[in-house]
Amino acid sequence: MSHGPRGGAAAAPDAHTSAPWPHRLLDVPALRRAGTAPVPFHQFVLKLHSRCNLLCTYCYVYTAADTSWRRRPARVTEAVLLRSAQRIGEHVAAHGLTRIRVELHGGEPLLGGADTALRQANEVRAAVGAVSGTDCDVLVGVQTNGTLLTPDVVRRLAAGGIRVGVSLDGGRAEHNKRRVDHAGRPSWDAATRGLAVLAGHPEAYAGILCTIDLDLDPVEVYDSLLEFRPAALDLLLPHANWAAPPPGKGPSSAGSAPYGEWLAHAFDRWFDGGRYRTRIRLFTEIIGLLLGFSSGAEAVGLSPVAAVLVETDGDIEQVDSLKAAYQEAPSTGMDVFRNSFDDVLEHPGIAARQLGADALSDTCRACPLVRICGGGHYAHRYRPGSGFRNPSVYCADLDVLIRHIARRLEGVLAVGPLLPG
Repeated sequence: MSHGPRGGAAAAPDAHTSAPWPHRLLDVPALRRAGTAPVPFHQFVLKLHSRCNLLCTYCYVYTAADTSWRRRPARVTEAVLLRSAQRIGEHVAAHGLTRIRVELHGGEPLLGGADTALRQANEVRAAVGAVSGTDCDVLVGVQTNGTLLTPDVVRRLAAGGIRVGVSLDGGRAEHNKRRVDHAGRPSWDAATRGLAVLAGHPEAYAGILCTIDLDLDPVEVYDSLLEFRPAALDLLLPHANWAAPPPGKGPSSAGSAPYGEWLAHAFDRWFDGGRYRTRIRLFTEIIGLLLGFSSGAEAVGLSPVAAVLVETDGDIEQVDSLKAAYQEAPSTGMDVFRNSFDDVLEHPGIAARQLGADALSDTCRACPLVRICGGGHYAHRYRPGSGFRNPSVYCADLDVLIRHIARRLEGVLAVGPLLPG
């Protein structure tokens, strides 16, 4: 089946056979008839390049279950770039949105240079401005491995109102042994040169994204990353699931919590630092949830997920963390040439992520931490044969971390228990 002018191949109709929940079992039309309305998308992830100049050993795009990147054009096509912007403008207008986020991703998005990033940002802003009829803030960011951040690139991105996030596994060369190029050479020198350039443009410096490595000391990782003065840090659990458990959590250690303990040590260092030095999103989200606020991140909490992704060939997909689950797992079978983003809101995989507790397993719904944990990241719940209605493969880790943060808050705030039971 063709996808209009780009001529790409659609995902096979049986791509989701190993995930009956939600793809076969969730009746989206019945949900709508019962009054459950979709939540419009507020975050649009646009792939500018489907290849990367690095080959990190843990990368869920190139080393996990889904290999669909091989069939896609390396660079976003002109038709996709323009049509994506038009579709975003339509969605903003249809729902009266006043603020959206556009995340420019890859692969390595800057393999196409600053020109492509700036062009995509400008086209989205123009499309939103032309059709919305209301004021809508368009916040644009690019997530990069940092190796291509030259002074000219950073200057132009900053001038174009694009904030830059950098992926790094720690602030020392030895922390980044898994971040190598295709010849196995380390990326450290190039990445840190890029970070040094970015530090000269604080208005464009979004922060650092760090994937947790159990082999590294959490306090050392945190302290070393602070030397780059990031405005924010994201500490990410490696994308894994019950079919492909993360390092350190094999079948015989399902109840262990090495990632929760790692994060608890990092939390204490951050929390006891004496002064605020950076925001760590996972920690601030959990603190907010414990204090009664709603979540703003998909990793925890029960708030509806309102993010969607467009690939370089125009395929509209769920977020690509699902690539760690199975072949074509992020697929919706839709694209920007034939489908609006409103069409995509009716896809079972999208609808499921907007159901809160109703999308969770019986085990999760009965858990006293469910409002805080939210079942964990959707991609981490996958189990072949049942799909995504399972506890997270990091269930024990989230339990350890949430309870640890609750105890620390109770001690500081001198309040009663923040968790039931």
